[in-house]
Amino acid sequence: MSGRIIDFKTKPSVICWSSVVGKKEGEGPLGKVFDMIIEDDRCGLDTWEKAESHLQKVALGLILDKSGRKAEDIDGIFAGDLINQCTGSAFGIRDLGIPYIGIYGACSTSVLTLISAAEFVDSGKMKLAISSTSSHFCSAEKQFRFPLEYGGQRPPSAQWTVTGAGAALISSKDEKACPKIEKAIFGKMIDLGVTDANNMGAAMAPAAADTIASFLKETQTTPEHYDLILTGDLGKIGSQLLYQLLEKEYSIDIKEKHNDTGLMMYYVDKQDVHSGGSGCGCCGSIMCSKIMNELSEGKLHKVLVVATGALLSAVSPFQGESIPGIAHGILLTDGR
Repeated sequence: MSGRIIDFKTKPSVICWSSVVGKKEGEGPLGKVFDMIIEDDRCGLDTWEKAESHLQKVALGLILDKSGRKAEDIDGIFAGDLINQCTGSAFGIRDLGIPYIGIYGACSTSVLTLISAAEFVDSGKMKLAISSTSSHFCSAEKQFRFPLEYGGQRPPSAQWTVTGAGAALISSKDEKACPKIEKAIFGKMIDLGVTDANNMGAAMAPAAADTIASFLKETQTTPEHYDLILTGDLGKIGSQLLYQLLEKEYSIDIKEKHNDTGLMMYYVDKQDVHSGGSGCGCCGSIMCSKIMNELSEGKLHKVLVVATGALLSAVSPFQGESIPGIAHGILLTDGR
């Protein structure tokens, strides 16, 4: 480890990945890249929370089926979501009998679980590990804002929590034609006093700027070294703030190399999602479909994924707290 950068000695391979999304996500521009689109957002169950657990259960089942592994072959699963006490993950995983490490990083959980799984594989403590995450529009609205029955209006700065899940299987073996995990960086909490729970992009953008600038500085690289610098998920407002912060504070321009999963998931102006997508399942499902696919096919060679999170709770806004932001980064390569 050099400074904040984690260098993975073995460059763990992502040997399998899966993605499951809801109907609205399937109608977006990336609909064809996901493994499964579930038309019923309740998944035939009686609560939104049970539906979200089902999303992770399906994503994990796909991982086992696609890789030809059994649950007993997996040394550990690192998973998290947005529901209180990560129950979306816990109840989705509980029947698999796989050692479970629950992780919470708000919407940054997709990368935080991937870094954690890669650390254990790289150290030799595990041979096969899974990272998994999910979110659900209705369970998130119910917990952090208002239940749908309330019929509250959403301001233009609000983002639409993705109904979806993404999972990845990480191996200690050097598998050819598989994406590799080369480096990572844990983010710092940065709080500039944003208190609007309907403007997550503004709360998270400063942390994303710090993580990207720190990664580039410590690796002595520039945006031009990467095919893509992907954030997840700042949306329209957060992405514009990110550009401004990077240029003003660090003299870094990433606009030509940047995209945001919150802008990729939906036809933002047509699907009534206001500032774009959000949620653990946003970055998680896109990373575990389009990004991994294109790395394995050699269409992408070097991708810096920086997942962002707003570390508020259902209680903290009522206690007058502002919203700390966090951003964790991971460097994925095609291994060629």
